[in-house]
Amino acid sequence: MTTAAAGFSMPPEWSPQEAVWLSWPVDDPRHWGGAKRNVMWAKFAEIAATISRFEPVRINAPGTDHAAIAAACNRARVVHERLQLFDHPHNDVWCRDHGPIFVKHTETGEVAVTDWEFNAWGGKFPPWDRDNSIPSRIASALGLRCFEGGMILEGGGIEINGAGQLLTTEAVLLNPNRNPELSRVQIEQKLRDGLGVSEILWLKQGIEGDDTDGHIDDLARFTDPQSILACIDRDSSSPNRQILEDNLARLRSFLMPNKRAFDVIEIPLPEACEVAGWRLPVLPASYVNFLIVNGGVLVPTFRQKKNDDRALGIIGELFEDREVVGIDCLDLVEEGGTLHCISQQQPEAG
Repeated sequence: MTTAAAGFSMPPEWSPQEAVWLSWPVDDPRHWGGAKRNVMWAKFAEIAATISRFEPVRINAPGTDHAAIAAACNRARVVHERLQLFDHPHNDVWCRDHGPIFVKHTETGEVAVTDWEFNAWGGKFPPWDRDNSIPSRIASALGLRCFEGGMILEGGGIEINGAGQLLTTEAVLLNPNRNPELSRVQIEQKLRDGLGVSEILWLKQGIEGDDTDGHIDDLARFTDPQSILACIDRDSSSPNRQILEDNLARLRSFLMPNKRAFDVIEIPLPEACEVAGWRLPVLPASYVNFLIVNGGVLVPTFRQKKNDDRALGIIGELFEDREVVGIDCLDLVEEGGTLHCISQQQPEAG
């Protein structure tokens, strides 16, 4: 029986949450180890501590690292009783993509896990075997039902509004490096069956420097069932300008289930973030890579005061009933993502 046939669907991120999951940085000198280790551990501890102000934070990490992680989080003033560590070894930190996508029963409120396949964004960054095991490990640890997704899917590649609509990109889900054996029609049916949605809305492609091939959570996010916050680029010389204009035109053409157009709100990208000699000539910095938590919204900032303040103001107006917290993510985005990419929310049961 499919997830949807069993009565489950994916709740929108603004629904009440039981916890937020993170996968702690591994000691890999390519990314998170070596000279970067202390900086990245401190940043993850800061993020964990900030989440813990609002709700529990659950961390995947080898058991041998738990004491050191707890100490780092305590230095960052985590709410101690809201920090939960799980002996779940993994390959990389991007829990949005390798972690479980949680679903909830529309009548009973039971929470379950959907376990999709993960191949490190088309085989770009091996190994990924431990990452791919995280959803089933979490389901087992929490005693939750687990449904197989039946294809490769990353959580950062989808965005849902709780009204049966799912937003994604052709550059990711139709990319032959993910599910070459499946047609567009078959992929759409997998999403309907696995997440309990009814309509798939397709954008074309993503921003420059995105290792994922174009995840939606760097482009456009639902802020409620009727509203979409969409990135624009005002720099006429930027390679992202035309991409985002094309996406914006598609977003304005989409209709809600009541056949009315969405309210599309524009938010400019930060100025180009660049690191000389780095593998990514332009970093995929985006203000819509925010994380919604109970009573709050955590927003990435990039040490650009004017742009950061404008973004925090725009997002604050859209979430008037939540506290908006900016978190410096310039070091984090050097590795390819920020707050939404490293996290995965678990909905509250009941």
